[in-house]
Amino acid sequence: MNDKRRLWMLSLLSAGMLLLAVIIPPIPQPLEYHQFADQRTYFGIPNFFNVVSNVAFLLVGIAGLGFLLCSGGARIAKAFVDSSERWPYLVLFLNVAMACIGSAYYHLAPGNERLMWDRLPIAIGIMALLAAALNERVNPKAGLLLLPVLIAVGVGSVMHWHWSKQRGAGNLNFYIVVQFYSLLVIILLGIYFPSRYTHGSGIYMALAFYAIAKLAEIGDRAIYDIGQVISGHTVKHLLAAAAIYLVVRMLRKRRPLP
Repeated sequence: MNDKRRLWMLSLLSAGMLLLAVIIPPIPQPLEYHQFADQRTYFGIPNFFNVVSNVAFLLVGIAGLGFLLCSGGARIAKAFVDSSERWPYLVLFLNVAMACIGSAYYHLAPGNERLMWDRLPIAIGIMALLAAALNERVNPKAGLLLLPVLIAVGVGSVMHWHWSKQRGAGNLNFYIVVQFYSLLVIILLGIYFPSRYTHGSGIYMALAFYAIAKLAEIGDRAIYDIGQVISGHTVKHLLAAAAIYLVVRMLRKRRPLP
């Protein structure tokens, strides 16, 4: 199968997933979602560990932005053949840093109104990572051209959930597609299209860390019940930040392939 046919298949699959999100019954936000296991208060901060663990996002976001904006020209040239390829990563790391603010704001008083500010930077960041994968594996300009569209899709998925929640439905269908199907597309791009850089497989390790982070989120109570030291949701924050650090590390180490 040639590259053009693979791209057509991915495009049709993506259109099919969006259509599926339209036609299947709305997936509502679980009523118990905001009832996190660890609700301890320290230093006057409610849900202390779920709040302060977001500092990890700020640190890795700044690390990524620092590499992109403050590194010397020679070092950047080794990480990006075309300097315009930095834009998706700039959007990614900026939104990772913003996730610290949005998630901390949400966890101070968990509720649907605040949850929107937690989810917006996540959706935008995932779309930016997809744009970066398109740049590096399909065409150096493909991800850059699609970046505004992908960002709009990510923002739209969160706003659609928020809008539907205000009307009593709380439809998560589009947000689920953005968060999980987009990561699947990145994996498929990695399988079928070789990277133009060394250390291209580093993205798999980053996605693996993110997958484990989501499992920790699901096991929030079970992890907390093991000694009541740290909850699964706090572990999720730390592992998701570690996943972004692996992306930063990949960019620092990689070089263009001949």
